[in-house]
Amino acid sequence: MNLLDTPYELSPEQINFYQTNRFIKLKNVFDAETLARYNDVISEQVAKMNTVTTALDERDTYGKAFLQLFNLWRENDAVRAFVFSKRLAKIAADLMQVDGVRMYHDQALFKEGGGGITPWHADQYYWPLSSDKTITAWIPLQPVPLEMGPLEFSAGSHQIVEGRELSIGDDSEKLIAAKLRVTDFKHVIEPFDLGEVSFHSGWVFHRAGANVTDQMRKVMTVIYMDRDMVLQQPINKNQENDWHTWCPGARIGQVIDTALNPVLY
Repeated sequence: MNLLDTPYELSPEQINFYQTNRFIKLKNVFDAETLARYNDVISEQVAKMNTVTTALDERDTYGKAFLQLFNLWRENDAVRAFVFSKRLAKIAADLMQVDGVRMYHDQALFKEGGGGITPWHADQYYWPLSSDKTITAWIPLQPVPLEMGPLEFSAGSHQIVEGRELSIGDDSEKLIAAKLRVTDFKHVIEPFDLGEVSFHSGWVFHRAGANVTDQMRKVMTVIYMDRDMVLQQPINKNQENDWHTWCPGARIGQVIDTALNPVLY
């Protein structure tokens, strides 16, 4: 049985939790055998694509946070099979309560042993998308104890507009942390078991701690958007860049239907 395409049934309570908090962690999305296989495949592809040679202590905060490689699905058929998993895509559609989802892009986020924090941020600052019907699957390829820097969430913080204008970095870490301290949003920081996957929306604030181990924290992510997502006029240079990088040929005011944005469910 191919677990990548076998439906993972969500309860009404889980969907409601996501709708309220705009994140959820789900256990046993993948089994150990599947993760072991794709850990090897994805790690090999990351090694091929990685061009970072600067020592950790010579990088800025963003550079210390992780090795970041994009759209591995276009380079490797085995990775493509994982990224195109109908199991994942259906979870994304069910959580967002949409009829279908399409690819925005994938990215590997490998936090090196000794790697620094991933500062507080909201992903959708970077995305020229006309609605908040976006979701990222954060898929650890191994267990992630607190010492390795698992993803942390500010539950329900998609309601905050302040801080959305910040790119990821020292300022976003400081200013968003200060804002969240004076709100009632719960800060959720927990380890991830093997097979546990989180899903979070584009506007919920999240971060990750440093990796204080000597092991690589290997995570694959897939970013989904509503199948009917419309491209909006970019409001910053990062959104302009994202338009031409991840949605080339899409037109403002029209559904993002390009070769790089296939419908996955």
